[in-house]
Amino acid sequence: MISVEAPAKLTLSLAITGVREDGYHLIDAEMVSLTICDDIVIEEAATTSINVVGKFAQGVPTDDSNLVARALHLLNRHAEVRIEKNIPHGGGLGGGSSDAAAVLRAARFTDLVAASRLGADIPFCMVGGRARVTGIGEIVEPLPYVEHRLTLIIPPLQVSTPAVYAKWDSMGQPRGDQGNDLEPAAIAAYPEMATWRDRIESVTGSRPFLAGSGATWFVYGQIPGVSAQLEGAQVVYTSTRPQSD
Repeated sequence: MISVEAPAKLTLSLAITGVREDGYHLIDAEMVSLTICDDIVIEEAATTSINVVGKFAQGVPTDDSNLVARALHLLNRHAEVRIEKNIPHGGGLGGGSSDAAAVLRAARFTDLVAASRLGADIPFCMVGGRARVTGIGEIVEPLPYVEHRLTLIIPPLQVSTPAVYAKWDSMGQPRGDQGNDLEPAAIAAYPEMATWRDRIESVTGSRPFLAGSGATWFVYGQIPGVSAQLEGAQVVYTSTRPQSD
């Protein structure tokens, strides 16, 4: 039986540098690990089963579509896996990718290219810390650790990453004015995102940054009292986390 942590990830900046012939988008991003983590227990078994518990367990699949199940398939192994979800689901914080990466790390699997075929965020989550991420996510260059305290605001919206990328293509591949090229497309695809951006700015006094394709917005610093003024959103106070050994 093995117990491992699966830290959330946050995309601090995202430039899209091209589109491959197969449709995959090339990126140049800065990603960091966060102190909020899912807790995972892995035990070898004859068949694979996934049990998801915790306050953010609702809506997380436990069948073969779960990235942990796909990671075990890549490893050609079976296991009973218990995931305690402490990372909000569906906000672009890489919870599923980090869970899969934790399983791959536990097996000493290091092939980032193979891992990227499961999910573009998995290679970074396997490395963790702070890194520049390029290619389609498979090239991860560790960077010196920088400590940041952060306030994450996760609106009650379901944002589809493929839909946001498709909108970015259809809009003529615009550039974001705050370090994230997907922000214009996310807002065009989901106009409620702009409403939340403006609400967050009015409460925090600074324009928030969009994490990847959304739906999470974040501001630097841990700002007390935000939850009461942004009813309906999930507010998480967290910090960046160094690369694990």
